[in-house]
Amino acid sequence: MSCRVYLIRHGETVWNSQMKLQGHADIPLSERGMQQAAALGERLSSQKISAIYCSDLGRAVETARQVAAPHNLEVIPIRDLREMNFGEWEGLTFREITEKYGDMAMKWWSAPLSMRAPGGEGLAELTARVVPAVRDIVERHSGEPVAVVCHGGPVRCLVGSVLKMDLNNHWRIRQDNAALNIIDFSDWESGIVALLNDRSHLAEEFSAPFMVRDKVR
Repeated sequence: MSCRVYLIRHGETVWNSQMKLQGHADIPLSERGMQQAAALGERLSSQKISAIYCSDLGRAVETARQVAAPHNLEVIPIRDLREMNFGEWEGLTFREITEKYGDMAMKWWSAPLSMRAPGGEGLAELTARVVPAVRDIVERHSGEPVAVVCHGGPVRCLVGSVLKMDLNNHWRIRQDNAALNIIDFSDWESGIVALLNDRSHLAEEFSAPFMVRDKVR
């Protein structure tokens, strides 16, 4: 099969900068996010890319278009690549969620496979839609490199699945805005994570600290 996947998290949005959960809320890229996406597009401009897929949320579509432009490709939105639906928690910071929902928030943090936000979905449901969607892309593009632009949650659950992690620990996979990851698939069961959370195209931000409980999705 042999398919290389350039797996990308979208650029920064205003809600990212304010440390708010976004989920399915369709928040566009900030000016800084557009600059990040443009830098990522420039970095990948010399690489062969046969197709570019993305979540259908605007922040992912906008980032994907910056990657697609040098290759004269149209982006292909896929709804199943969306971020986790956080229900009532969308638009809130983790601190606000903790203050309002207490033990529920802490249980969600420690065991996300068995918990979900009120009115939202859980990590198991996210994984059940993201992993098959990417597997379909990989199998469709045997022998070809492709780009997939999505969100922090889908990136973590896909990388964690390839590494056969306990996905309750998926938070341990750092994933910044406009980060580039590479997974090489000789076949689906033999995926190799070749690059993780690389932002060397954003040198001024490369050493920025990361507060995982606040700066998410």
